[in-house]
This record gives sequence, structure tokens and C-alpha cells, in this order.
Amino acid sequence: MDYQKIDAYVIQLVEHSTPERTVWNMEKIREGKPASWNYIDGCMLTALMEMETITGDARYSQFVQDCVDHFVGEDGSIRTFKPEACNLDDINEGRVLFALYQRTGNEKYRKAADFLRMQLDKQPRTQEGNFWHKAIYPNQVWLDGIYMAQPFYALHEKHFGSGSYSDTVDQIKNVRAKMFSEEKKLYFHGYDASKTAFWADPDTGCSQNFWLRSLGWFAVALADLLDILPNGQERDDLAAVFGELMVSVARYADGETGLYWQVPDQGGREGNYLETSGSAMMAYAMLKGARLGVLDSEYAVLGKKTFDGIMEKYLSFTQDGLNLGGICLVAGLGPENNRRRDGSYEYYISEPVVENDAKGVAPFVLAYTEIKRLQA
Repeated sequence: MDYQKIDAYVIQLVEHSTPERTVWNMEKIREGKPASWNYIDGCMLTALMEMETITGDARYSQFVQDCVDHFVGEDGSIRTFKPEACNLDDINEGRVLFALYQRTGNEKYRKAADFLRMQLDKQPRTQEGNFWHKAIYPNQVWLDGIYMAQPFYALHEKHFGSGSYSDTVDQIKNVRAKMFSEEKKLYFHGYDASKTAFWADPDTGCSQNFWLRSLGWFAVALADLLDILPNGQERDDLAAVFGELMVSVARYADGETGLYWQVPDQGGREGNYLETSGSAMMAYAMLKGARLGVLDSEYAVLGKKTFDGIMEKYLSFTQDGLNLGGICLVAGLGPENNRRRDGSYEYYISEPVVENDAKGVAPFVLAYTEIKRLQA
């Protein structure tokens, strides 16, 4: 595999982007919406910071800083952020604030991080103590939201807080207790604590299927948290959840490519397809977990096989450079006025598949940084 081409691909994306229009935010481009503080760009900015760590190329962090400065004021306020939405997705982009503060010492980054942390204090919770995913999804926990909020939460505790991670660990334990399928050894996409959402099982409160990218968000969140938390019982508890998930997930990999299916437990079913974003997330989680010593070294081999499979199947050459395809644009559950998003198999395979969206590109780049660490 010619990995060097990936460096050129990522730089190409950066050079064709501005803070007002990032070429990897396909939702914004398709809908013609103006730039905002959002999780899609946040995922990519996190990946770009890791690229600089690996390559030493300052163009990555400069672009990250330019994007953040476009939204963060000197007082730490964040333009376009809507506190009333109680949207965990909007916490995610705050992850890069800690690195920017360490590099520059500019207090506005710390103030912005403190502002987002205070939003978590105001976030509504389920009866078990987990954050609601958004205000428009009352009493609902989505696997996606674990990634969107918990690594930021832990980073704030590490850098600016008291170093208490118990809330994060407890919320993940609740997810294990409420959303794990003992039959399939996978996690359902969503859980409604009130058990009243139209997509929720009236007995368990869970959605009816497994969605690859939601499992990927959860896996990446756990891998990143294991890199943040200090050694001790809480980290051991997360490592147990993470290890169990990785053992289970590996069983569902496509034998030939190492990729995973959009609906992971129904490989080969008509309409199902090998999906890039969730596969890249699993590759990253396995590679990082092995590097951290939480997973056996065999998982680095599995992760690399998945990464190489993505390159072989979905990374293509064009007149303008490279394209990464096979990316599910978006999927969710509800709300009440959008009953198409019902968590059915037919729903998950119906969402658009696109190229070069950050929900696929960012985890692909993150997995690449782990490949580079293996080669170092």
C-alpha cells in the first residue's frame, strides 16, 4: 500500500478548505448552509492535530487554529453555538481547545473550554444519570453522544478540573447495562429511558438494530478515554468494556476485506454494504487499543487489515487527486416528526452514501496516524 499518497490527500483537503467552507462537510455543502461550530468539522480538526503530531507539518495545526478562531471570541464565547439545543454533538469540536491552549497560552481557548464544560452541567439527564443526546430527543441516549461529549469531558477534568472521571465512567457503565445485546454482543444504536419513543422497544427502551457507525463512535470514544484516564480502577473498568466490544466486533468483519457492514450483524443481506466510516473507526480503535496495551497485538493486525481494505475498496484516483468513498452521510432515530428514521434495517441502508465526508475521512486519517506510529 502506498501510504504516502494519504499525506497528499489530507493536505489537498486542507488547502481546498477555509473556515467558512470545509470541503469535507458534505451536509453543509449539500444543504447550502453557512459555516457553524459543529461536530463534523470537529472530527476533522481532531484528526488534523494528530497528523501534525505524526508529521510535524504545522499547516495542520494552523488550519485548526484558523477554524477555531473563526468562531471563538476573546471572551471564550462561541459564535453559532446554541445552548438551548442541549446538543451533545456541539461539544465535540471543543476537543482541540486543550491543544491550542497548550501551544499558545491564549486564555480564550481555556475560556471556551470552560464554557462548553458548563454546558454539560446544564445538560438534561436520564433517570440513570446519562446525558440526553439533544433537547429534541428527550430521555434518549445514543452511542454517538458518548463520543461527542465524554472525551471532551475527560480532557477538561484532566487539564482544568479536579481529575474526577467517575461521571464519565458511570455513564458508560449505564450504556453497557441498558444498550448491550447479550445475544449479538453488540450495542443498540439508541436507548429511550422513558420507553415511549416510536422507535423504542416498549420493554427495553432500545432501538431495534445495530448501526455500524454508532458502534464506531462508541469504540473510538473508549479508545480515546483510555488514552486520557490515569491507571486505576476506573480505567480498568473502561478497558473491560472496550475489550469486550472489540472481541465481539471482530467476529463481524468481512473475511476478504476486513471491512464491516452498515448493519453489522446482517452481512450479505440484500441492500447492506461495507461502509467506510464505521470500518475506519474500528480500525483506529483496534490499532490504538493495541498500542496502548489494552488489546493484544493481534488487534493491530486486524486494524491494519481493515485500513488496507478501505484503501483497496474505496480510495480512488481522480483527475483532481484522491477520493474516499463508501461513507454513509448520516443516520439517526426520529425525532417524532421524522418517522422514516425508525431504526429499521430498511432505514439504515436507505441513507445516502457519499465521498470525502469528514465522518469517514477523519477516522480514516486517525487510523492512518496509528499506522504511522506502527511504522516509526
